[in-house]
Amino acid sequence: MRPLGLYVHVPWCAARCGYCDFNTYVPRDGEDTGWFAAAARAELELARRTLGADAGPLATVFIGGGTPTLLGAQELVAVLDSAEEILGLAPGAEVTVEANPETVDAAKLSALREGGVTRVSLGMQSAAAHVLATLDRLHSPGRAVDAAREARAAGFEHVSLDLIYGTPGETAADWDASLDAALSAGPDHVSAYALTVEAGTRLHAQVRRGDLPAPDGDVLAERYEAADDRFSAAGLHWYEVSNWAASNAARCHHNLGYWRGSDWWGVGPGAHSHVDGRRWWNVRLPDTWRRRLEQGDSPVAGEEALDAATRRFERIMLEVRLSDGLDLGVLATGDGGGPEAARALEREGLLVTNGDGRARLTRPGRLRADHVVRVLTG
Repeated sequence: MRPLGLYVHVPWCAARCGYCDFNTYVPRDGEDTGWFAAAARAELELARRTLGADAGPLATVFIGGGTPTLLGAQELVAVLDSAEEILGLAPGAEVTVEANPETVDAAKLSALREGGVTRVSLGMQSAAAHVLATLDRLHSPGRAVDAAREARAAGFEHVSLDLIYGTPGETAADWDASLDAALSAGPDHVSAYALTVEAGTRLHAQVRRGDLPAPDGDVLAERYEAADDRFSAAGLHWYEVSNWAASNAARCHHNLGYWRGSDWWGVGPGAHSHVDGRRWWNVRLPDTWRRRLEQGDSPVAGEEALDAATRRFERIMLEVRLSDGLDLGVLATGDGGGPEAARALEREGLLVTNGDGRARLTRPGRLRADHVVRVLTG
């Protein structure tokens, strides 16, 4: 059986960050969110009925958002308990919860660890106060580091920090300070993403009006190289273009499932699922999602069957981003750049092939990963 992952989307945030285009909502004053665990259980029961004999056990669970830790630890553990009861957890299953640093403390982290969560991913973004303000982040510069240490003390072996680089107003010194702070917390996993200005966000409107400058491509490249140097020196090695880990065990195996084309079921408003070449997505509004499940109806808003050409394109697009590389045999099938495209990229210094049938990005290739994909897919 193919590995099955579970993604749970908790849609609420205390405030909406200006750069975020995820399906998130700020709860209204007095709004009740305590119904989420029961609605999630109802969708898990739907997954069991739909998948039948292929339902589980779950190799990975990822509770994301939004800000999952706006909910209490008891509610999050209830979702995990439902997943284990209905679909089952494989031995050694990875269970991740995303957390904003200001929404957790030592007691909540301990309750999550005792409840079966094995990995916590903390949204740090930056150690510079003015950068956090530009991003509309609520936590203080040092809170993420403190939360990471609290997670270690709570018994989490796997602690990840998320960083963003290239924010308007961020200096090289700010980024160096963020790298220093992140590494001082002793994480075994770090994600670092270039700031992307997404259409429809508040940041996009600010850039369009000229209130803030757009991220500079050369600066983004410099920030990435600085991060890669620092992480590598600290024993964190890249395994995906924007992710570094201390060991195979420290990698985010749930996300590896996405990048490798595995199956997953998405629970929650707006959540996406992929099973056996079929992809679907839920209605976006939390109340609509909840109401459909309470009425015994499916929360699915739309679906598509992936044809061979789409599967090939997506496999190239995702697999080439991994340090394990892309199986060159994929290029010999279907339309697109083909093996000659890989050889041309190798001559440019963007790919390497080592005689094992796989093509891997060089560091310059990682900086131009989108270009590499365009060439490989024709």
